[in-house]
Amino acid sequence: MFQLLWILLIGFVLGVIAKLILRGPQAIPWWLTMLLGAAGAWLGNAVAGWIGVRNTSGIDWIRHLLQLGFAVGLIGIVAPAWSSRRSR
Repeated sequence: MFQLLWILLIGFVLGVIAKLILRGPQAIPWWLTMLLGAAGAWLGNAVAGWIGVRNTSGIDWIRHLLQLGFAVGLIGIVAPAWSSRRSR
């Protein structure tokens, strides 16, 4: 139960940081920000494991940058689609 809460909390933080990095407004609800951030974290972990940098001695900067990069990419793709869907 606590692991799910932790995943959602990290997803929300990553989503908010990703929205701050992107230019312009991202008119998506907070729950979608959280889910896209969590999906970005999951994809970043998968890629980090695939290239062999998931667990290092110290802080896993590459893994965290991959997580944030995927969150930025997902929000950058979904936010315009969400706003165009809502404006119809």
